[in-house]
Amino acid sequence: MNPILQFGTSRFLQAHVDLFVSEAMARGEALGGITVVQSTSSAQSARRVAAFNQPGGYPVRVRGWRDGAAVDREQRVTSVTRALQADRDWALIREEAATTARVIVSNTGDRGYELAPEDHPGLLGQDTAPRSFPAKLLALLHARYLRGGGAITLLPCELVANNGSALRALLLTLARDWSLDAGFIGYIENDCVWVNSLVDRIVSEAIEPAGAVAEPYALWVIEEQAGMVLPCAHPQIVVTDRLEPYERRKLYMLNLGHTFLAEQWLRMGRPAGETVLMAMSDPGLRSQIEAVWREEVLPVFRALGEEDESRAYLQEVKDRFDNPFLAHRLADIAQNHEEKKRRRVLPLVALAGELGLALEQPRLRAALEGLPR
Repeated sequence: MNPILQFGTSRFLQAHVDLFVSEAMARGEALGGITVVQSTSSAQSARRVAAFNQPGGYPVRVRGWRDGAAVDREQRVTSVTRALQADRDWALIREEAATTARVIVSNTGDRGYELAPEDHPGLLGQDTAPRSFPAKLLALLHARYLRGGGAITLLPCELVANNGSALRALLLTLARDWSLDAGFIGYIENDCVWVNSLVDRIVSEAIEPAGAVAEPYALWVIEEQAGMVLPCAHPQIVVTDRLEPYERRKLYMLNLGHTFLAEQWLRMGRPAGETVLMAMSDPGLRSQIEAVWREEVLPVFRALGEEDESRAYLQEVKDRFDNPFLAHRLADIAQNHEEKKRRRVLPLVALAGELGLALEQPRLRAALEGLPR
């Protein structure tokens, strides 16, 4: 059993968190190995779980530009040493969470924090996994509490503002709704360490059955919390007491840029296989997104007093969008498009108003037309 328990087996986690831990293990700077939990039970998922359980790890190919030079290398990720399937292996997962786990990492997708109506407190202590991720996590923490397992660090990586705080609040609400005892609620509230974090890396393609293709740029920003345990030490991990500036830059420059391109792809009926690079190579589309960044986004950062850092980050974003090695498909970016617009575009427009800026933001407002509020 391993000290790191990971919910999610996405290509992003494979090429970011798992790769970080693998690189740190080679230097003796990691907490230990990773057990991944697969929540779905499709044939593809089963193949992925089987691949994770094979010795020798899986490949991550890093391709792009770094410091003015081309990067094209393949690495073996060996940090994932155990893979379990929630519907099949829930008793094993519960045992690991209750005993040896010291850190729980998650990246469960855009709708990962949604609850499932079929989940109920009768599932606690049972060998049947709850349906939703929050209920799964609550059941595991409850088992740990009953076993006297002590504090644990929770490091969610979902693209949700203050993701650790949000997940903590969600679990506290769920625990109260299920009328769980005050001691356990106090354990969630006071003993567990809920860490807000931000991950930033473009992972464009999967390698089957396990593995991924990713850009060289990578960043994991972690908000410092008393008593937290990190899965590893790594040069591309930043521990800070101010997470918000990093979040804003990624959300309103990188993520908003992706969603704006996906909006044009959908509205204009552009080619099914179009990539970010192909879109950036179209003079008309490039001029539109450049205008969005210049006229509708950067003035907000200027008003916040963050213009210099934001301009530097934006230049990195442009270089990443122009990466000739990555096939980052707009069809993939356009998944859960309405929810992404609600998270990536709507708050920026609202922020401009809160700051009293006289910004028309016509392109962003057009993208929001018809979005249910």
